[in-house]
Amino acid sequence: MKYFSTNRESNEVSFKEAVINSLPADKGLYFPKSIPALDARTIVNLKDASLPAIGFEMMKDFVQPDLTKSQLKDIVEDALSFEIPLVQAEENIFSLELFHGPTYAFKDVGARFLARCLGEFAKKDARETTILVATSGDTGGAVANGFYGVEGVKVIILYPSGKVSDLQEKQLTTLGGNITALEVEGDFDDCQALVKQAFLDKELSEKLNLTSANSINIARWMPQSIYYASLALKMQNAEEALIAVPSGNYGNVTAGMLAKRMSFPLGKFLVCSNANDVVPRYLESCEYEVLPTVATYANAMDVSNPSNFPRMLELYDHTFDDLIQDVSGFTLHDEEILETIKQCHKETGYVLDPHGAIGYAGLKAKLKIDQQGVFLETAHPIKFAPVMEKALDEKLEIPQFAEDLMLKKKKSTKMSNEYSEFKNLLKRTS
Repeated sequence: MKYFSTNRESNEVSFKEAVINSLPADKGLYFPKSIPALDARTIVNLKDASLPAIGFEMMKDFVQPDLTKSQLKDIVEDALSFEIPLVQAEENIFSLELFHGPTYAFKDVGARFLARCLGEFAKKDARETTILVATSGDTGGAVANGFYGVEGVKVIILYPSGKVSDLQEKQLTTLGGNITALEVEGDFDDCQALVKQAFLDKELSEKLNLTSANSINIARWMPQSIYYASLALKMQNAEEALIAVPSGNYGNVTAGMLAKRMSFPLGKFLVCSNANDVVPRYLESCEYEVLPTVATYANAMDVSNPSNFPRMLELYDHTFDDLIQDVSGFTLHDEEILETIKQCHKETGYVLDPHGAIGYAGLKAKLKIDQQGVFLETAHPIKFAPVMEKALDEKLEIPQFAEDLMLKKKKSTKMSNEYSEFKNLLKRTS
């Protein structure tokens, strides 16, 4: 498989080159030259298959010849070693619970797959690889956990100071070892801009052998399609369902679109946003207007200029009319998030996290009579305890994993959002 840049001004590269380079020099995103469609018989045969078996069938064409079938089997078996259940929240509304991995967030799927790919590549490379990752919340913890102790790999995580939850911060700042956390004065977009600028800095990129673990990286983005395939195989009439995806950087929902392009029976997508609603506004007007980032209760989606938007356009051949036939938008603001969490719990007993709440509210607003809907519950509610307690007006029971984590000591370095400071800091850590 070859990968091209969405800006089409860089040479095509292999899977390994795309993973290690992370970003093309022309500032686009890597995208597979072809998307293999699975035949109907293969999809039927996967009906009762395990998550790793589904993942192997979906990823095998994307990774060849850089990973053997044996290596890929080991990667998916290790990376996808937890359940992703489909739970009925109420009549005609289901939750795809993506928080059953080691860091209790959907990012575990892509981060663990990427970590194991890079681990395989590092075995053949004498140079240490430095991974840069920006996080608005859950990515940092998932990447830290996925890469902790991986030989030949050093991880540097940038997160916006005061804009991630306490539990999220502990997950990305307490491991030490090959994991370094940088606390940036600014928002997620500032962190993401620093990472992108570093990749385009030839001196720095070559000196540190840089790559990324954000969803801009092809090996973080593509494996997220696996749980959409699992949804299609589990849910009756999934091809008619409305799939509500809480959306910030848009890697998650575009991975669902990738699964649909691979012929898995999936319905239409509802991209569900907080106040940072650049894509829902685009879907209404065909105008992409970036506004300043707004801090919200659904902090992992506090992104005003999502990196994966070019992949969304690529998946629909840059044709707006085709896109809006398959994708619509929905926006929910903070007070409505609180009310949705409260009402859902009161009426159904189901506990939504602030991000899943936006997806659930989208379904309640957009579902047709007798239509089924599924929303993605992207993180464990305890990660957002202050918001949850404000919404429910009661203390949450703290799981043991959270109690243990909160006792650990934070280790991070504070810095401004100036690139010169970031570059100098990277040089000192090399």
